Amino acid sequence: MKKTVVIGSGIGGLAVAIRLSAAGHAVEVYEQSSKPGGKLNRLQLGDFRFDTGPSLFTLPNLIDDLLALGGQGVTDFDYVKLSNICKYHYPDGTELNARADADAFAREANRVLNEPAGNILRYLHKVAEMYKLSAGMFVFKPFARWETFNSPEGRGVALKLHKLDMLRSMHGRNKRSFQSSKLVQLFDRYGTYNGSNPYVAPATLNMIAHLEHNVGAYFPVKGMYSIVESLVEVARKLGTVFHFNSKVDAVLFNKNGVSGVQVGAETIEAHHVISDVDVSAFYKNLMPGKRVPFRLKMMEKSTSAIIFYWGIDRTFPSLELHNIFFADNYAEEFRHLFIVKKMYADPTVYVFVSNKVTGTDAPKGSENWFVMVNAPVNEGQYSAEVIEKVKANVIRKLNGILHLDISAHIVAEKIGTPVTIEAETASDGGAIYGNSSNSRLSAFLRHQNRSSTHRGLYFVGGSVHPGGGIPLCVASANIVAEDIKNETNS
Repeated sequence: MKKTVVIGSGIGGLAVAIRLSAAGHAVEVYEQSSKPGGKLNRLQLGDFRFDTGPSLFTLPNLIDDLLALGGQGVTDFDYVKLSNICKYHYPDGTELNARADADAFAREANRVLNEPAGNILRYLHKVAEMYKLSAGMFVFKPFARWETFNSPEGRGVALKLHKLDMLRSMHGRNKRSFQSSKLVQLFDRYGTYNGSNPYVAPATLNMIAHLEHNVGAYFPVKGMYSIVESLVEVARKLGTVFHFNSKVDAVLFNKNGVSGVQVGAETIEAHHVISDVDVSAFYKNLMPGKRVPFRLKMMEKSTSAIIFYWGIDRTFPSLELHNIFFADNYAEEFRHLFIVKKMYADPTVYVFVSNKVTGTDAPKGSENWFVMVNAPVNEGQYSAEVIEKVKANVIRKLNGILHLDISAHIVAEKIGTPVTIEAETASDGGAIYGNSSNSRLSAFLRHQNRSSTHRGLYFVGGSVHPGGGIPLCVASANIVAEDIKNETNS
C-alpha cells in the first residue's frame, strides 16, 4: 500500500485525503494547527460562534460526492438553498435584494434600478454559456497539459474561444451590458471572489456569477465549519490518519523524487506528498534550496482582508445572511487595493450573519456579525492606528446606512488582519487566494497541481489551479487524486 502525506487540512487537503483513502491509499494528514479547516475555521467569543473563512457555498454536489464515499450514516450534514443570495446597500440608500430566481432578480432590479429585465437575463445566459463551455477545461481538468487541450472540452473551447471574452475586462463587459451603474458594480464584485481587480481582470471571470445566479447559493444548516467536521468524519472512517499540532518543516527528496517529509526530529517516508499550503509559502518554507517557479514571482498577489468578528446585542430583521455595503467609488477602492497598497477611506463592507440560518450561533435577541473589508497584502503597513482607523470608517459607513450607532451594540470583538491571516494560515502576505487573476494569462501562469520537476509532489488548495473558493479547492483535489490514480495504474 502506497503511503501519501498531505500537508495541511484545508478543504483541498481534506478532499484529496478522502479521495485517496477511498482508493486504498494509506493517507496521513499533518496540520500545524490544533484543528482542521485551514482558512475555513471557527471562532468562539463567549456565546457567539463565527465561521472564520469562506462563507459562500456553491456547487454543494461536490461536497455531497465526497461524503458519499464514506457510505451510509456517516454524517448528518445538511444545507438549504437561499431564496435571497445577497442584499446590496448603496451609499445613496438604495437597497437591492438579489433573488435566487433569475426572473425574480430581473424584476427586482427593474423595479429598484430601472434596469431592463432583458439585459439581466441575457447577461445571465451569457455567463452560463461561458461556464458550460470552459469549466471542463479550466476548472475540472489539469490545465496547461497537452491531454487537456486535446480533450473534447479543450477542442470545444478552441472552436469558441471568442465566447470567453478574454480581451475585455470584467468591468468593461459589465459596463456594456447594463444601463445602471449600480448593477455594474454588483457584477464587478465577483472579481473579489478570487481576490482580483475587476477593472483589469479578464471578463472571462464574469462566469463566477453563474454559480450563484443560475445554479444557486446554499448554506449549511449548522454553519460553514460543519463542512470541515463532516469531511474529517468521512476521512477518518476511510482510514485517514490526522496529526494536529504537527508542523512539517521540509519536504524530503531522493534521486527518484519525493521521499517524505520532516516533522520536527521525525522523518516520515512517503510515496506521494501533497501540499495544501499556500504555494508561495510552501516554496519559501518547505523547499529550502529548491528553485522557486518563475511564474510565482511574476504574478500579482490577491487581496487580503481585515475582519471584525462582532457579537451584537440586538437583531436586525432588515439584514440577510449575506449583505454588501458598497463603496462610493469602486474604481478608487481597487486602485488603493492594488496600486496604492493602503486602505481606502470608504471601503466596501461585507456583513455575514450565520445565525440567520443556524439560529444557534448567537444568544437569543443577538447576532454574530462577520464584517469584512478587502485589504492589500501585508507589506508592513498595518499598524494598530491603521486598523483602528479602518474600524472607525466601517462603523461610520454602517451607521449611516442602518441609522444607528453600531458601536453601542458591540459586546464581543476579535479582529483579523493581513498580518494575523499570514501568521495563522501561512498565506504569503496574508493573500487569501494566493495570486490574483489580474491578467489574461493568469490561468496559464497559475501553479499547476502536479510538480513538473519533482516526481511524487502535488498541490491542492486555493493558491493553485483552478483557484480559490470551496468548489475550486475540491476540484484541485479531484485532479490530484486522478493524477495519482493514473500514475499508480501506469
